[in-house]
Amino acid sequence: MGFLLLGLGGALGSITRFILGNIISKKANTNFPIGTFLINITGAVLLGLVIGIHAEGNMYLLMADGFLGAYTTFGAFMFEGVTLFLKSKKISALYYISGTVILGILGYFSGYAIGKLI
Repeated sequence: MGFLLLGLGGALGSITRFILGNIISKKANTNFPIGTFLINITGAVLLGLVIGIHAEGNMYLLMADGFLGAYTTFGAFMFEGVTLFLKSKKISALYYISGTVILGILGYFSGYAIGKLI
């Protein structure tokens, strides 16, 4: 049952990331990877929330490992950050990489705090 929940969560997370990332990128109309940026930040907040409400067992597999594991993407984050840097957009790369890490940490703690209140 655990593998099924993990797979279901992963499928839903990757589909959500793909659709939402495309919508955000088209609406933003910028070279900055805003889609991946916003998805990773919201994913950090949601992960903090899931952990804060003490999701365990099947709920943890479905939401944290499955959905949020596929929804957020470290690989795309690295690829886009390095690509900005290699295209001589060093300031954008710096904002993107540091902003994702800093806001991700703050987002996680915010979600965790909210989860503890629930």
